[in-house]
Amino acid sequence: MMTEQQNPFDDETLTFLVLINAREQYSLWPAFAAVPPGWKSIAGPLERTEATRYIENHWQEMRPAASEMPSAVR
Repeated sequence: MMTEQQNPFDDETLTFLVLINAREQYSLWPAFAAVPPGWKSIAGPLERTEATRYIENHWQEMRPAASEMPSAVR
């Protein structure tokens, strides 16, 4: 019998890192996986709920940092 594999990003039993990139975008990342190029770990390993809470509390501006130019400059 085939068992369904769970997406590691949805697995409540794993620990997670909080990553950030140069454009100040955040990502929830399984602690077992290598941090991808262009990203750095800023929190963790944490339980999934704690990592998600960290992102919710710190990522206030959803637009990438590079797109935050005054409208007169655009």
